[in-house]
Amino acid sequence: MGLLTNRVDRSEIKPGDHIYTYRAVFAYSHHGIFVGGSKVVHFTWVEGSSDAANEISGLSSSCPVFPDCGFRLPNSGVVLSCLNCFLRAGSLYSFEYGVSPSVFLSKVRGGTCTTAVSDPPEMVIHRAMHLLQNGFGNYDVFQNNCEDFALYCKTGLLTLDRLGVGRSGQASSVVGAPLAALLSSPLKFLIPSPVGVATVTAGMYCMSRYATDIGVRSDVIKVAVEDLAVNLGWGSSNEEAIVEHDDSIHLLDR
Repeated sequence: MGLLTNRVDRSEIKPGDHIYTYRAVFAYSHHGIFVGGSKVVHFTWVEGSSDAANEISGLSSSCPVFPDCGFRLPNSGVVLSCLNCFLRAGSLYSFEYGVSPSVFLSKVRGGTCTTAVSDPPEMVIHRAMHLLQNGFGNYDVFQNNCEDFALYCKTGLLTLDRLGVGRSGQASSVVGAPLAALLSSPLKFLIPSPVGVATVTAGMYCMSRYATDIGVRSDVIKVAVEDLAVNLGWGSSNEEAIVEHDDSIHLLDR
Protein backbone atom coordinates (compact mmCIF):
# COMPACT_ATOMS: atom_id res chain seq x y z
CA MET A 1 0.00 0.00 0.00
CA GLY A 2 1.45 3.34 -1.02
CA LEU A 3 1.81 6.35 1.26
CA LEU A 4 -0.51 8.52 -0.85
CA THR A 5 -2.65 6.08 -2.82
CA ASN A 6 -2.95 2.41 -3.75
CA ARG A 7 -2.51 2.13 -7.49
CA VAL A 8 -3.38 -1.28 -8.94
CA ASP A 9 -3.54 -3.10 -12.26
CA ARG A 10 -6.86 -4.07 -13.78
CA SER A 11 -6.06 -7.72 -13.24
CA GLU A 12 -5.90 -7.12 -9.48
CA ILE A 13 -9.45 -5.85 -8.91
CA LYS A 14 -12.36 -8.15 -8.10
CA PRO A 15 -16.16 -7.73 -8.22
CA GLY A 16 -17.27 -5.77 -5.17
CA ASP A 17 -14.08 -3.71 -4.96
CA HIS A 18 -14.22 0.03 -4.29
CA ILE A 19 -12.11 1.69 -6.97
CA TYR A 20 -11.28 5.27 -7.85
CA THR A 21 -9.39 7.43 -10.31
CA TYR A 22 -8.25 11.03 -10.32
CA ARG A 23 -9.76 13.87 -12.33
CA ALA A 24 -8.46 17.33 -13.26
CA VAL A 25 -4.76 16.57 -12.71
CA PHE A 26 -5.24 14.98 -9.27
CA ALA A 27 -7.50 17.81 -8.07
CA TYR A 28 -10.13 15.32 -6.91
CA SER A 29 -10.92 11.62 -7.16
CA HIS A 30 -13.98 9.87 -8.57
CA HIS A 31 -15.14 6.67 -6.86
CA GLY A 32 -17.23 3.66 -7.85
CA ILE A 33 -17.96 -0.01 -7.24
CA PHE A 34 -16.54 -2.56 -9.67
CA VAL A 35 -19.32 -5.10 -10.27
CA GLY A 36 -17.48 -7.39 -12.68
CA GLY A 37 -17.64 -7.77 -16.45
CA SER A 38 -15.58 -4.58 -16.87
CA LYS A 39 -18.50 -2.58 -15.40
CA VAL A 40 -18.54 0.06 -12.66
CA VAL A 41 -21.52 1.53 -10.79
CA HIS A 42 -20.88 5.04 -9.52
CA PHE A 43 -22.61 8.26 -8.47
CA THR A 44 -22.35 11.71 -9.99
CA TRP A 45 -24.16 15.02 -10.37
CA VAL A 46 -27.23 14.99 -12.56
CA GLU A 47 -27.80 18.63 -13.43
CA GLY A 48 -26.95 22.20 -12.59
CA SER A 49 -23.20 21.82 -13.12
CA SER A 50 -20.87 21.81 -16.07
CA ASP A 51 -18.83 19.15 -14.28
CA ALA A 52 -21.95 17.01 -14.09
CA ALA A 53 -22.61 17.45 -17.79
CA ASN A 54 -19.03 16.51 -18.61
CA GLU A 55 -19.16 13.46 -16.34
CA ILE A 56 -22.41 12.17 -17.84
CA SER A 57 -21.51 12.95 -21.43
CA GLY A 58 -18.17 11.24 -21.01
CA LEU A 59 -19.99 8.09 -19.92
CA SER A 60 -23.07 8.08 -22.14
CA SER A 61 -21.36 8.93 -25.42
CA SER A 62 -21.38 5.96 -27.77
CA CYS A 63 -19.07 3.44 -26.16
CA PRO A 64 -17.42 1.32 -28.86
CA VAL A 65 -17.44 -1.78 -26.64
CA PHE A 66 -20.47 -1.76 -24.33
CA PRO A 67 -23.88 -0.55 -25.60
CA ASP A 68 -25.21 -0.21 -22.03
CA CYS A 69 -22.32 2.00 -20.91
CA GLY A 70 -23.73 5.19 -19.42
CA PHE A 71 -27.04 3.64 -18.37
CA ARG A 72 -28.90 5.52 -15.65
CA LEU A 73 -32.50 6.14 -14.71
CA PRO A 74 -34.02 9.59 -15.37
CA ASN A 75 -33.06 12.12 -12.67
CA SER A 76 -30.71 9.63 -11.04
CA GLY A 77 -27.01 10.21 -10.59
CA VAL A 78 -26.20 6.50 -10.22
CA VAL A 79 -24.57 5.37 -13.47
CA LEU A 80 -23.40 2.09 -14.96
CA SER A 81 -20.31 2.48 -17.12
CA CYS A 82 -17.52 0.36 -18.48
CA LEU A 83 -14.17 0.52 -16.75
CA ASN A 84 -12.54 2.37 -19.66
CA CYS A 85 -15.12 5.17 -19.62
CA PHE A 86 -14.99 5.38 -15.83
CA LEU A 87 -11.22 5.81 -15.85
CA ARG A 88 -11.08 8.14 -18.88
CA ALA A 89 -7.51 7.03 -19.55
CA GLY A 90 -6.61 7.71 -15.91
CA SER A 91 -4.89 5.35 -13.52
CA LEU A 92 -6.79 2.81 -11.43
CA TYR A 93 -6.65 2.83 -7.63
CA SER A 94 -8.14 0.52 -5.00
CA PHE A 95 -9.75 1.93 -1.85
CA GLU A 96 -8.58 0.02 1.23
CA TYR A 97 -10.85 -1.20 4.05
CA GLY A 98 -10.04 -2.38 7.56
CA VAL A 99 -6.72 -0.54 7.78
CA SER A 100 -5.11 0.05 11.17
CA PRO A 101 -5.22 3.53 12.75
CA SER A 102 -1.48 3.95 12.18
CA VAL A 103 -1.83 3.22 8.47
CA PHE A 104 -4.83 5.55 8.20
CA LEU A 105 -2.95 8.39 9.90
CA SER A 106 0.08 7.86 7.66
CA LYS A 107 -1.97 8.62 4.57
CA VAL A 108 -1.29 12.20 3.58
CA ARG A 109 -4.36 12.43 1.37
CA GLY A 110 -7.92 11.56 2.37
CA GLY A 111 -10.28 9.42 0.34
CA THR A 112 -7.95 6.44 -0.03
CA CYS A 113 -8.78 4.14 2.90
CA THR A 114 -10.90 3.62 6.01
CA THR A 115 -10.68 1.70 9.25
CA ALA A 116 -14.21 0.37 8.62
CA VAL A 117 -14.52 -3.25 7.51
CA SER A 118 -16.15 -4.09 4.18
CA ASP A 119 -19.17 -6.37 3.90
CA PRO A 120 -18.97 -9.48 1.64
CA PRO A 121 -18.66 -8.77 -2.13
CA GLU A 122 -22.08 -10.17 -2.96
CA MET A 123 -23.74 -7.72 -0.55
CA VAL A 124 -21.67 -4.84 -1.94
CA ILE A 125 -22.76 -5.64 -5.50
CA HIS A 126 -26.37 -6.10 -4.39
CA ARG A 127 -26.39 -2.60 -2.89
CA ALA A 128 -24.77 -1.04 -5.96
CA MET A 129 -27.21 -2.68 -8.40
CA HIS A 130 -30.20 -1.84 -6.19
CA LEU A 131 -29.16 1.82 -6.11
CA LEU A 132 -28.66 1.79 -9.89
CA GLN A 133 -32.38 0.97 -10.14
CA ASN A 134 -33.54 3.22 -7.30
CA GLY A 135 -31.11 6.14 -7.06
CA PHE A 136 -29.03 7.53 -4.21
CA GLY A 137 -30.73 10.86 -3.60
CA ASN A 138 -29.30 14.26 -4.51
CA TYR A 139 -25.59 14.71 -5.04
CA ASP A 140 -23.84 16.92 -2.48
CA VAL A 141 -20.10 17.54 -2.43
CA PHE A 142 -19.84 17.38 1.36
CA GLN A 143 -22.81 15.21 2.37
CA ASN A 144 -23.57 12.76 -0.44
CA ASN A 145 -20.88 12.36 -3.08
CA CYS A 146 -19.38 9.54 -5.13
CA GLU A 147 -17.14 8.39 -2.28
CA ASP A 148 -20.10 8.38 0.11
CA PHE A 149 -21.94 6.17 -2.39
CA ALA A 150 -19.08 3.68 -2.63
CA LEU A 151 -18.55 3.67 1.15
CA TYR A 152 -22.23 2.91 1.70
CA CYS A 153 -22.18 0.08 -0.85
CA LYS A 154 -19.17 -1.44 0.91
CA THR A 155 -20.31 -1.04 4.52
CA GLY A 156 -24.03 -0.22 4.64
CA LEU A 157 -23.22 2.62 7.05
CA LEU A 158 -24.94 6.02 7.14
CA THR A 159 -24.20 9.03 9.31
CA LEU A 160 -26.92 10.33 11.61
CA ASP A 161 -25.60 13.91 11.61
CA ARG A 162 -26.76 15.31 8.28
CA LEU A 163 -25.51 18.81 9.12
CA GLY A 164 -21.86 17.83 9.37
CA VAL A 165 -19.39 16.22 6.98
CA GLY A 166 -20.57 12.96 5.41
CA ARG A 167 -18.67 9.69 5.22
CA SER A 168 -16.29 10.88 2.51
CA GLY A 169 -12.62 11.05 3.47
CA GLN A 170 -12.05 13.37 0.54
CA ALA A 171 -14.58 15.89 1.92
CA SER A 172 -13.05 15.54 5.40
CA SER A 173 -9.68 16.49 3.96
CA VAL A 174 -11.09 19.60 2.32
CA VAL A 175 -12.56 20.72 5.64
CA GLY A 176 -9.76 19.44 7.87
CA ALA A 177 -6.80 21.08 6.13
CA PRO A 178 -7.86 24.73 6.56
CA LEU A 179 -9.24 23.99 10.02
CA ALA A 180 -5.92 22.53 11.14
CA ALA A 181 -4.08 25.54 9.73
CA LEU A 182 -6.44 27.90 11.55
CA LEU A 183 -6.16 26.11 14.89
CA SER A 184 -2.38 25.86 14.72
CA SER A 185 -1.77 29.48 13.70
CA PRO A 186 -1.53 30.78 17.32
CA LEU A 187 1.21 28.21 17.96
CA LYS A 188 3.66 30.13 15.78
CA PHE A 189 4.15 32.45 18.76
CA LEU A 190 4.97 29.48 21.02
CA ILE A 191 6.94 27.34 18.59
CA PRO A 192 9.77 29.34 17.01
CA SER A 193 10.61 26.74 14.38
CA PRO A 194 8.50 26.74 11.17
CA VAL A 195 9.13 23.01 10.95
CA GLY A 196 7.61 22.54 14.39
CA VAL A 197 4.49 24.50 13.45
CA ALA A 198 4.17 22.51 10.23
CA THR A 199 4.48 19.26 12.15
CA VAL A 200 1.76 20.26 14.61
CA THR A 201 -0.49 21.38 11.76
CA ALA A 202 0.01 18.09 9.93
CA GLY A 203 -0.81 16.19 13.10
CA MET A 204 -4.03 18.15 13.61
CA TYR A 205 -4.98 17.54 9.99
CA CYS A 206 -4.47 13.78 10.28
CA MET A 207 -6.37 13.58 13.55
CA SER A 208 -9.30 15.54 12.12
CA ARG A 209 -9.51 13.06 9.24
CA TYR A 210 -9.33 10.13 11.64
CA ALA A 211 -12.10 11.57 13.84
CA THR A 212 -14.49 11.70 10.85
CA ASP A 213 -13.67 8.23 9.52
CA ILE A 214 -16.75 5.97 9.46
CA GLY A 215 -14.76 3.25 11.19
CA VAL A 216 -14.42 5.28 14.40
CA ARG A 217 -17.42 7.64 14.33
CA SER A 218 -20.18 7.04 16.85
CA ASP A 219 -22.92 8.64 14.74
CA VAL A 220 -23.20 5.90 12.11
CA ILE A 221 -25.87 3.25 11.71
CA LYS A 222 -26.19 0.14 9.55
CA VAL A 223 -29.06 0.54 7.09
CA ALA A 224 -30.47 -2.00 4.66
CA VAL A 225 -30.38 -0.75 1.08
CA GLU A 226 -34.09 -1.48 0.72
CA ASP A 227 -34.75 0.98 3.58
CA LEU A 228 -32.33 3.63 2.37
CA ALA A 229 -34.99 5.96 0.92
CA VAL A 230 -36.63 6.35 4.32
CA ASN A 231 -33.35 7.05 6.10
CA LEU A 232 -32.27 9.68 3.59
CA GLY A 233 -35.63 11.40 3.68
CA TRP A 234 -36.82 10.30 0.24
CA GLY A 235 -39.87 8.62 1.72
CA SER A 236 -42.67 10.00 3.89
CA SER A 237 -41.52 12.15 6.78
CA ASN A 238 -43.83 10.17 9.02
CA GLU A 239 -42.04 6.91 8.32
CA GLU A 240 -39.51 5.77 10.88
CA ALA A 241 -35.94 4.95 9.91
CA ILE A 242 -35.47 1.21 9.66
CA VAL A 243 -32.09 -0.05 10.76
CA GLU A 244 -30.77 -3.55 10.19
CA HIS A 245 -30.83 -5.70 13.32
CA ASP A 246 -27.60 -7.20 14.55
CA ASP A 247 -28.90 -10.65 13.65
CA SER A 248 -29.33 -9.59 10.02
CA ILE A 249 -25.83 -8.14 9.97
CA HIS A 250 -24.36 -11.41 11.22
CA LEU A 251 -26.23 -13.33 8.52
CA LEU A 252 -24.77 -11.11 5.82
CA ASP A 253 -21.26 -11.72 7.11
CA ARG A 254 -21.58 -15.46 6.70
